[in-house]
Amino acid sequence: MSTLKTVLSAASFAAEKHRDQKRKGSGAHPYINHPLEVASLLANVGKVDDVDVIVAGILHDTVEDCSVSYDEIEGQFGRSVADLVRELTDDKSLPKEERKRLQVEHAPHLTHGAKQVKLADKISNIRDVIENPPSGWSVERRREYVEWGEDVVAGLRGANADLEKLFDETAERARQQIS
Repeated sequence: MSTLKTVLSAASFAAEKHRDQKRKGSGAHPYINHPLEVASLLANVGKVDDVDVIVAGILHDTVEDCSVSYDEIEGQFGRSVADLVRELTDDKSLPKEERKRLQVEHAPHLTHGAKQVKLADKISNIRDVIENPPSGWSVERRREYVEWGEDVVAGLRGANADLEKLFDETAERARQQIS
């Protein structure tokens, strides 16, 4: 399958799987906007041209949030994509604080491609905390989220200078707007 067809197939797959989901923000935007933004950040900011990384960016939340199996991803998009998604997927059977701790601990050990997806994911999530925060999130909770994101990204350094620069700018903007 061509690169364009693969990316469009992944976008269609993710849109179908996330079809009933909304982002946590007060605007309740369609969830699919998030993985598409991650893919766009990878391609347009990070200048990533590895189709497997772009596709993993689109699919990174499907196992965690949509009951998709790694076998299903591997069958449609290949082992490399499934392996990247596996690296990026939190174990939802663990308590939230443990999952957050493990993201910080595992970040330095991710593959290069997974680190780039994680960087784009954190940029997208922190943008949401700034522009469309989840209803009920206090200023303190938003600040803690940004600090946690910075802790995760500390372990991703060296993966993509352009994405790291945008993350730093986004985190700084978040700190200014939240305080």
